[in-house]
Amino acid sequence: MKKKKFFLFLLIFCTPFLLVAQQDNQRTFRISKNLNIYNSLLRELDMFYVDTLNYDKLIKTSIDEMLNTLDPYTIYLPEEETEDLTFMTTGEYAGIGALIMKNGNEIVVSEVYEGMPAQRNGIRPGDIIVEVDGKKTDGLAVNDVSNLLRGTPNSQINIKIKRYGEKKIISKTFLREKIQINPIGYAAEVDDKIGYLLLNEFTENAALGVKSAVNDLIKNHHIESLVLDLRNNGGGLVNEAVQILGYFLPKGTTVVTTKGKNNILDRIYKTPTEPVFPNLKLAILVNRSSASASEILAGAIQDLDRGVIVGERTFGKGLVQNIRNISYGGHLKVTTAKYYIPSGRCIQAIDYSHRNEDGSVGYVPDSLTSEFLTKNGRKVRDGGGIIPDKQTESKGKLNVAHYIFAQNLYFDFATRYASLHPTIASPKDFKLSEDDFNNFVDYLHEKNFTYSYQTNKYFQQLYQVAKIEGLDSIAQSEFEALKTKLTPNVDADIRENKDEIEALLSLEIIKRYYYQKGQIEFSLRTDDDLKEAIQILKSEETYRKILSAI
Repeated sequence: MKKKKFFLFLLIFCTPFLLVAQQDNQRTFRISKNLNIYNSLLRELDMFYVDTLNYDKLIKTSIDEMLNTLDPYTIYLPEEETEDLTFMTTGEYAGIGALIMKNGNEIVVSEVYEGMPAQRNGIRPGDIIVEVDGKKTDGLAVNDVSNLLRGTPNSQINIKIKRYGEKKIISKTFLREKIQINPIGYAAEVDDKIGYLLLNEFTENAALGVKSAVNDLIKNHHIESLVLDLRNNGGGLVNEAVQILGYFLPKGTTVVTTKGKNNILDRIYKTPTEPVFPNLKLAILVNRSSASASEILAGAIQDLDRGVIVGERTFGKGLVQNIRNISYGGHLKVTTAKYYIPSGRCIQAIDYSHRNEDGSVGYVPDSLTSEFLTKNGRKVRDGGGIIPDKQTESKGKLNVAHYIFAQNLYFDFATRYASLHPTIASPKDFKLSEDDFNNFVDYLHEKNFTYSYQTNKYFQQLYQVAKIEGLDSIAQSEFEALKTKLTPNVDADIRENKDEIEALLSLEIIKRYYYQKGQIEFSLRTDDDLKEAIQILKSEETYRKILSAI
């Protein structure tokens, strides 16, 4: 009898382990089987495919396609892209401190960073790069030229450029340097005792940069409120976000937890220090490009009722990635967990199919989300980004102003403008004159600027389907009327959208003289989200009411 009981005990105790072992064996077999199939297939292609194979490209494509079936953030980085990985995490690389782009068939300097080698050595936006260290840029892609410009710190570089208004090729020789992009884009007092801080990314030392900038605003302007701008901030290091939260929240406050398939990766993040700014009123600006660490910071502030969120619904990325080393110097950036903010919600969108063109979350009905409560009992929802306490409408419409931008015509005109104007007024005072605007309109005519509505593409598809179904003749007059309405009147559209055209052109011109900070300073003059945040912070009653559950 005892033997039977002991056998029964062993059966009950050991069965779960046997099942786990069986599942492990099945998983190992499936992996081994499919790898063998893949290797066999590659060998057969190598032996019998009619053309010569590019093995590196073939394998990289198969890896990328495999990872694309998982999520948009799990990616393979081969050894040659290691520098990009360093830049993603540290904001640091070795080069000249300039951005380049393709303009027609030419590689053009689109921006230079103030105080960095390119700017100090007289390279300007609009300069056409024709040669780097003896290698001509004809036919090269932007990435190829970018790799030529980068190198080890203190290595010499020679760049030959063509400049608007000058006939001779200009040669520039100087040293590459370690380029550190400052995560703090701009900081200033924007209203009485209200500070503003633009945080571009959560790279190494971003938190220290925030602390230093806010301390300066308190010391120099005696601010009592802060607008923290996380718009277009795609995220970065979670630890930096947690450290920033620690400046505003009590020590030991849980601000984010991560949970994955492997329990060893589960983690609870708590604020590590006593708050530096415990009484500073806080408003955070977000938009649909605020993602990941930006959403952790904004979401924790919202869930803990520590400040007011203003702007658009955020991107909707509630996934955590880790960097894993793999063979031959490569890396796998792999999604290992989901993160949950203090209310217990995960802001990851339900799926990857219902998103805007930029990848941000589209409309998510409440029926597909769950309700959670903030510290004060306010209702918030999961499954689709952070919904601001004060939502504002996006003004980004596809009108003539954006078609001008897409054809680089603001950029090209600004290059011409800068060659004729040695100086301009400060960003706070600059205003495009009526003559300047009219000159720009003449420039558009000179360049034979025209465009077609995106709606036209769908109209043509509709018309072709109508022809197939024999409906084109029945609705001919309606089709003709719609076609007429979908033909742009360029001059009328320019007049109708003059304010937006002037603003975009002014930004491009200001960049030539005052660089990135000048652009920010100018754009804040007409920033409706910032104005909304300032009004909320100036009214104690409004601020407290938003953060109250009543």
